[in-house]
Amino acid sequence: MRIILFFDQIQSGTGGKEGSNVELAVEKGGIGSYLMFEEYIKEIGGTVIATTYCSDNYFKDNEETVLSKMEGLVNKVKADILLCGPCFNYHNYAEMSSVLADYIQKKTECKPIVVCSEENADVIEKYKNDIVMVKMPKKGGTGLRESLKNMAKVIKKVHNNEKLAVEDNIYL
Repeated sequence: MRIILFFDQIQSGTGGKEGSNVELAVEKGGIGSYLMFEEYIKEIGGTVIATTYCSDNYFKDNEETVLSKMEGLVNKVKADILLCGPCFNYHNYAEMSSVLADYIQKKTECKPIVVCSEENADVIEKYKNDIVMVKMPKKGGTGLRESLKNMAKVIKKVHNNEKLAVEDNIYL
């Protein structure tokens, strides 16, 4: 299973809140927050082939370019899954991830998944019927390890075209 990650500059480890205009970039393999859940991805037979990232400000100012480049990358490397997150309770990151996931789902064969906390209620409400959205705690919340294990299980189910249900801890 070939996976591409989509992070903001914070989760990629390339900048903090001050890095508000980080251009879209691609790194081979997994970087940044990937180290938190690498073991769970490997347990399900996943391989992260690339990590993509940009800041939310860059995304807003260059949305068409980012969407087009991401579509091209997904198709070029024949990605099975686009994993957007974990977004935690970072609203702008959850929003840009959902816009990207919705676009990729409509334009490619790749299956996108967004992982975010319930604090992103307006984004969840807008996209939960169109894309797979996995629940996770907010930054600093309890249950992170369990939610990352669950995220991996959902990735495997999505990849295998299995039906998702409430017990998969997704937003419905």
